[in-house]
Amino acid sequence: MTRANAPSGPVAAVPSPSLLLALRQELGARAPFAQMAPEHVERFVARSHQAYFAPGETVLAPDMGPVTHLHYVRRGCVSGERGLAEAAGGFEYEAGELFPVGAALAERPVTATYSAEGDTFCLLLPVREMRALAAASTVFGDYLNRRIAQFLELSRRAVHASYAARALTEQSLETPLGDLPRRSPVTVLPETPLAQALALMHEHRIGSVLVADAAGTARGILTRHDVLGRVTLAQRPLSTPISEVMSTPVHTLSTRQTAQDAALLMSLRGVRHLPVLEDGRIVSVVSERDLFALQRLSLKHVSTAIRAAADLPALRTQAGAIRHLAANLLGQGLHARQITELISHLNDLLAAQLVRLVAPRHAVDMSRACWLAFGSEGRGEQTIATDQDNGLVFDSAEPERERAAWLAFAREVNEGLDFCGYPLCKGNVMASNPQCCLTPAEWAGRFEGWMEHGAPEDLLNASIYFDLRAVAGQEELARPLRELITRRAAALPRFMKQLAVNALTRRPPLNWRGGIDARADGGRRLVDLKLQGTAIFVDAARLYALAHGVAETSTRARLEAVAPRIGVEPNEGRAWIGAFEFLQSLRLQVQLAAGSGEDGGEGQPARKDANSVDVHELNDIDRQMLKESMRVARRLQQRMELDYQR
Repeated sequence: MTRANAPSGPVAAVPSPSLLLALRQELGARAPFAQMAPEHVERFVARSHQAYFAPGETVLAPDMGPVTHLHYVRRGCVSGERGLAEAAGGFEYEAGELFPVGAALAERPVTATYSAEGDTFCLLLPVREMRALAAASTVFGDYLNRRIAQFLELSRRAVHASYAARALTEQSLETPLGDLPRRSPVTVLPETPLAQALALMHEHRIGSVLVADAAGTARGILTRHDVLGRVTLAQRPLSTPISEVMSTPVHTLSTRQTAQDAALLMSLRGVRHLPVLEDGRIVSVVSERDLFALQRLSLKHVSTAIRAAADLPALRTQAGAIRHLAANLLGQGLHARQITELISHLNDLLAAQLVRLVAPRHAVDMSRACWLAFGSEGRGEQTIATDQDNGLVFDSAEPERERAAWLAFAREVNEGLDFCGYPLCKGNVMASNPQCCLTPAEWAGRFEGWMEHGAPEDLLNASIYFDLRAVAGQEELARPLRELITRRAAALPRFMKQLAVNALTRRPPLNWRGGIDARADGGRRLVDLKLQGTAIFVDAARLYALAHGVAETSTRARLEAVAPRIGVEPNEGRAWIGAFEFLQSLRLQVQLAAGSGEDGGEGQPARKDANSVDVHELNDIDRQMLKESMRVARRLQQRMELDYQR
C-alpha cells in the first residue's frame, strides 16, 4: 500500500472487479465522465487507486512537493486553507469534484493545505495517466483546461433539454384559446360605412374587422377576402353600411375551447378568422396564421404584436408573450446573454408603444423628450421578474411650468407598465418622481453632485442611474448624459475608490472552507442569485468600465473591454463572463419556474422570491457550477481590493 504524494499516509489500493463496475456506473452520472466515451471512463477507473483519508488528515500540502496524482472525491469532503487559499477565504471540494487541476497540469506543489472533512474516499489518477487520458479524450482534456466553460456548456445543455420539452407541451394545438396571447378585437357597429371600417383595418394592420351590436354580440365579420369579392369586384360605394357586405353567421368559440377546435372549425367552415368569446362577449380573435405560429413563437411575432397593440390590455397580453418566448428561447439552447438582450429589446418596444399611446392624451411632444431606462434594462440584461427603473429627460426653457404635465404623463406610463407586469419601483426610481423628470442641465447637475460628493446615497444612485439608455423619444437628449458619466468618473479617483468600497459590501455566499453558505429558510437552503451573485459582476464591470473610459453599458461588453486593459489573463476574463452568464441563466430558470401566473393576472409574473434558488433542488452540474461561479466572483473582488484598497 502506498500514498500518492507522501511516503506514509492513508491506505491506497487497486479497486476490486466489483468495485470497478460500481465506479464506472458512479462516474457515468458525473461531469465530465457523463459526456466521455465509455472506454475513456473505464480507463480513468482502471488506472486509478482508491485512497481513504481520516477526518482532519492532510490530503495535500505545499511541502509534499510537486503533485503526482489528480484526485477525484468519491465520498466525504476536502477543504483547503492557509497560504494563498487563506487569503482567498478557503475552498472546498465535495463528492464528484476533481482537484487540484491547476497544480496537476503544471506538476507543481499545491499552494494550500488540503484536509479531509470527515471520512473521505478519493480516486487517485497518476499525472502521467491524466495527461494520456486528456490526449485521448477531448471531453476530458477540455474539462481540465476550460473548467468554467465546460460546466457552463453542460448546464446550458441540461436547460435546453428541459425547456425544449416544456415548450412543446405548452405550444400545441391542445392549448386553450384563453391561454393564447389575446389580440384586442377591432369591432364596428352594423351601420358603419365601409370607408370607416376599411380605414380601421389599414390603421391596425389587421385582416378582418368584427361587426357587433351595441350589446357586444357578434353579428358578422368582414375580411380582406370579402373586400375583394363583395366590395372591389362588385364596385360597391364606400358609403355602403358594412352590414350589407359582411359575412354571416359568425362562427365563434369560447376561451375554454382549444386551438385544435379552432383549426377543425376553420377547416369545416372554410374561414380564416374566429372570434373568441368569454361570457358571451368577444374578447379576442384567433386567425389561421395564429395557429400556424403556435409551434414557432418568434421574436418577430411578438415584436409585431407589440407595435400593433392599440390599448393597455393588448400590451398586457404581449408582456405575457415575452415571458413565453423566453421559455422557448431557453428550449432552443440560447445563451443567457442572448435571452436577456431579447427580453430587454421587447420590453423596450412595449414601453415605447405605451409612451406612444399615452403621450397624445397629455398633449406632450416626445420630440422634445426622451424616456430613459436605468439599471438592468439600461444594461440590456433584464430577466423575467423585473421592476421599473426609468426616468424622463425633457427639453424646456421653463421646466417648472411644464414639469407638471410631464409628471402626469409619466405617472400614467408607470402605472401602465405596472399593469403589464413590471412592478412599480419600491425605491421610486421612476419618471413620475420629480427627481427623475428633469431637463438635460438638471440631470447633468445631479450626476455631477453624486460624483463630487460620493455620499452613501450618491453611490447607490450611481449604481442604478449610471447604466442609462434611451428607450423612446428624442435619443439625442440622452447622449450628453452618457458622455458626461464616461468622461467625469475616471477623473475623480476618490469617487472611484468609494464606488469600489461600496461594491465590496456584497460578498459571494461562501463559507470559510469555500463551500456554498446558503441561508436556512424552513428546510430550504437559499442563495440570492442577484444580490449575492450577478450584482457582484455588474458592480465590478461598472467600476472598471468607468475607471478606463469604457462607454459600454452591458456587463459582458464591459468585462470583455476592461480585462485586457487591466492585465487579466484571457482565461480569467472568460471565467468572469462564464460565471456571470451562468448565474443569469439560473435566475431565468428560477423566475420561469415561479412565474406561472399564480398571482392570477394574465401577463403578470408571480410575485415570489424571484432570484433565490434552493441549492438542494439543483442537479450536480449546476450545484458545482454555482460554487465555481461564486469562487470566480470572490477572485474578482480580490482584484478590486488590490486595485482600490491598498
